[in-house]
Amino acid sequence: MIDQPTASVVVVADAGPLIHLDELDCLDLLNDFKQIMVPDAVWREVQLHRPAALQTSKAILLRSIVPNSSPTIDALTPLYSLHSGEREALILCSAAPLSILFTDDTAARLAAKTLAIPAHGTIGILIRAIRRRLRTKTEILELLSSIPRCTTLHVRPAFLAEVIRDLEQKAKNL
Repeated sequence: MIDQPTASVVVVADAGPLIHLDELDCLDLLNDFKQIMVPDAVWREVQLHRPAALQTSKAILLRSIVPNSSPTIDALTPLYSLHSGEREALILCSAAPLSILFTDDTAARLAAKTLAIPAHGTIGILIRAIRRRLRTKTEILELLSSIPRCTTLHVRPAFLAEVIRDLEQKAKNL
């Protein structure tokens, strides 16, 4: 669960959430995490596609060098068609007993599930902002609605509509 960041939890970011939160001008939603580890391959990807995401965040983004291999993750890489950034993020997560992976990639989420690593994406981080009182329900609903036109996040329209509908109905409890 990403609601209560603690000092013992290691947060590792894949490129997607950093890029998409920057596209939505919401990188500040990561500020209450003490630090976020960004594998070197992810850092290079974000630097290529959205360099401002690495400079405008007030969260402490730590560029992390990753060991060359992990037998388990090396075996999962071709199975899930993981890219280098996703692979490195999973290696960092697997090295920390209490870790959370931020990723929007379905294959990386499935690999994380196989490894019992909690994974959350841009949409989850946005919804968390309501519970943490970082944004209002109305603001988050507007951001969720803007995802198809303002971001490069690939999300099925039916899924996004379901998230919005659920949030409209359940947000009273958030």
